[in-house]
Amino acid sequence: MSRTANGRGGRGRSEGSSRRSAGAPAGGGPARAQAPAAGTAAELGEFGVIDRLTGERFQPEPTLLGPGDDAAVVAAPDGRVVTTVDTLVEGVHFRLDWSAPEHVGRKAVAANLADIAAMGAVPTALLLSLACPGSTSTEVLDGLASGIWDAAADAGIGVVGGDTVSSDTIVVSITALGSLEGRAPVTRSGARPGDVVAVRGVLGWSAAGMAVLRRGFRSPVAMVAAHRTPRPPWREGPVAARAGATSMIDTSDGLLADLGHVAAASRVHINLSSTLVPVADKLRDVASALGGDPLSWALTGGEDHSLVATFASEDAVPPGWVVCGEVRAGTGVTVDADRWGGAGDPGYLHWR
Repeated sequence: MSRTANGRGGRGRSEGSSRRSAGAPAGGGPARAQAPAAGTAAELGEFGVIDRLTGERFQPEPTLLGPGDDAAVVAAPDGRVVTTVDTLVEGVHFRLDWSAPEHVGRKAVAANLADIAAMGAVPTALLLSLACPGSTSTEVLDGLASGIWDAAADAGIGVVGGDTVSSDTIVVSITALGSLEGRAPVTRSGARPGDVVAVRGVLGWSAAGMAVLRRGFRSPVAMVAAHRTPRPPWREGPVAARAGATSMIDTSDGLLADLGHVAAASRVHINLSSTLVPVADKLRDVASALGGDPLSWALTGGEDHSLVATFASEDAVPPGWVVCGEVRAGTGVTVDADRWGGAGDPGYLHWR
């Protein structure tokens, strides 16, 4: 990872449709690195941490040169590369008393896959930057690596490089690369009056899961899992692009907040119908038990990383997407033609 990598990965010849780091076992999914005796990051040292994170791991065919040099080389047949980065900070985005390290690794990847999908692209590679205290245990390092590599394997991609540094807290930063496969990118600025708004994926589940954890509970499992390891419908991004989506974004900060970005970029007014916004029965059950508002969670809860897009007509909306609003002339986002008057703020903002 970066120029300080262990020098073992990404140089092997093609193994059918995949590549692997030197010494890695042939075959399918990601292999775990061999475990040195050292018990902390400080005891492993920088090179040992890098080896722990990347050694003997499966690399897919687009990885032409993986960890072990100054930079990676990834195939880009389209001639363009979609790229995004997302950072998770301990105490802000995750707590290790709420989530296992594997959950954090998967969550870091999920945020990036959703951003790639929101452009209508497919993921091709990941880079990892990890900052952590020297006291970080190898168990935590192994868990982070396992979650990241397992999520990457699910998407058919590899971790091709990155960086490691010391820090007072754990910071996981993932950069994702993607391919448009010859299509134009789907941006936030393409929505037009007359378009319909449609959602793919769950809304408010991560917020509900966090509310459950704050109460000291660990169930319902589905909601807690949605907070720990969101599962964005990233495969649906290219589906929407092929169907002619005029704009798209993922719900990282909440449906209202993220549609606000679309409305501002497209210079339009977006109106949602509260009766059409998908509010799952499980969400209603949790809200009833905790005294929460399921619609508020669905509208303002972040970190579900579902996709919301606009289409020229309902006939263009792909199967599985739920129409929940429309685009009009004007500015801003409303619910039922009025400014959102529900409890809470419309989405999460840092430094507030």
